[in-house]
Amino acid sequence: MEKIIYLDNNATTMVDPLVLEEMLPFLRERYGNPSSMYDLGGEVAKDIAKARIQVAELLGAEHEREIVFTSCGTESDNMAISGVLPQNGDKKHIITSRVEHPAVLNLCKKLERDGYRITYIPVDREGLLNIDKLKESADNDTAIVSIMLANNETGVIFPVEEIGSFLKEKGILFHIDAVQAVGKIPIDVKKLNCDMLSISGHKFHSPKGIGALYIKTGTKIQPLLHGGHQEKGMRPGTENAAGIVGMGKAAELALKSLEREHEIQKLRDSLENGILEKFPNCSLNGAKNRRVPNTCNVGFEYIEGESILLYLNEKNIAASSGSACSSGSLEPSHVLRAMGVPFTSAHGSIRFSLSRFTAKDEIDYTLSVLPEIINRLLEISPFWDSKNKKPTGIRF
Repeated sequence: MEKIIYLDNNATTMVDPLVLEEMLPFLRERYGNPSSMYDLGGEVAKDIAKARIQVAELLGAEHEREIVFTSCGTESDNMAISGVLPQNGDKKHIITSRVEHPAVLNLCKKLERDGYRITYIPVDREGLLNIDKLKESADNDTAIVSIMLANNETGVIFPVEEIGSFLKEKGILFHIDAVQAVGKIPIDVKKLNCDMLSISGHKFHSPKGIGALYIKTGTKIQPLLHGGHQEKGMRPGTENAAGIVGMGKAAELALKSLEREHEIQKLRDSLENGILEKFPNCSLNGAKNRRVPNTCNVGFEYIEGESILLYLNEKNIAASSGSACSSGSLEPSHVLRAMGVPFTSAHGSIRFSLSRFTAKDEIDYTLSVLPEIINRLLEISPFWDSKNKKPTGIRF
């Protein structure tokens, strides 16, 4: 197959052609500064206001003023957590999970060095959150709880609605990282009882470099950056008009396409079942029935995931071995380690991510080339005896 098959979490979320069409005028003739007094800029400001409404509708927000545009999910996460801490008096306790995105985990590590007490909630072998442990950990010193809606590597969905109800009763602020879930499953911030929720545009076919943070009306928060008046002072800096308008259009299209998510899940299941049937030494990473519909993470035992990716790349298939934000390390993913996935499987784990642009023939092609790749790697693996079809006993 000559065309590239995008089964990578970032690559599959290519910019929707309709989004690109909406954006282009703002990179050409509609280049006015939306904060200016002249008409060219004023018209752009109206388009940004429209995009704010579109994003608010995707999230079920009460009002569009609850949406603050940022550059990405990482910035939104940092703004949410760092922004509320100074408003919480002497409270020095933060609760999160062991499988959060590096945007949250690395911030928490920094805050830990600054004197905050961090509780990392564990997950089980299927990647499901220990909600009882979370409830036990909440106390009078807890300033904020930050939990993802869906895991970025396994797609496992966390019970954020139950968590939100519990924290609301306790009077504890709740931030949700919904980057992996937005546009894939319905989101209603009112039902989730969250105070803040982060999203990133490129996860639902908007351009990269644009994100947003939902901030519930009345939430006491200070800006991460200091400068001009843009975004009501919450996010200073000249607005990325093209990115914001593109994100607004993407939000509109994502809301309409949610009814098609069962089609994506059908393709995902076809890929997943095909892999598990073909390879007895392969297992699913993550709860089978509590995932976003587009994500499949599987572990091939006794071979390295990076080698699989290189061979897939030769076949014009783009996949991933985990979060793009933690690539560059040969260590198994922190998510899989927290789940207790055996090292022999974690080291050979691959994540396939589908989108509404994924076609059946692409899934069929992927399944047709995988046996050659996996068998070739098993033949040269020091951990697998290809002749006798069993592990050699050599330890990783």
